[in-house]
Amino acid sequence: MIRKAFTMKLFPDTIKEYTNRHSPIWNELLVVLKNHGVHNYSIFHDEKSNVLFAYVEIESVEKWEKIASTEICQKWWAYMTDIMETNSDLSPVSVPLNEVFHID
Repeated sequence: MIRKAFTMKLFPDTIKEYTNRHSPIWNELLVVLKNHGVHNYSIFHDEKSNVLFAYVEIESVEKWEKIASTEICQKWWAYMTDIMETNSDLSPVSVPLNEVFHID
C-alpha cells in the first residue's frame, strides 16, 4: 500500500459546508474511489489556517491518477469550487507532502 498526504485550502467560513458535503460523500464517488484502490482516506481541518490535511492509502499511483478523469470526479470538483481553492481544471489546489517518518 502506498501512503499519500497532501493539503488543500478552504475559503473562509466554509468548513461547515465542506463537512456537510462529505456527510455522506456521494455514493457514486465512493464506488469510484474504492474501485480505483483507495483505502483509509481521512481529511482533517486546521481551524487556524483553514487548511485541510488529507491522508490516503492507495494501491497504485496509476489507479489514483485515473480517478481524475472519471465523470463523477469531474462533477465533484465542479461542486466544490465555491468553497475551496481550485485549479483551472477545477481540481482542488493540492500540495503534496513528503513522508519523513512512519511506524507500523
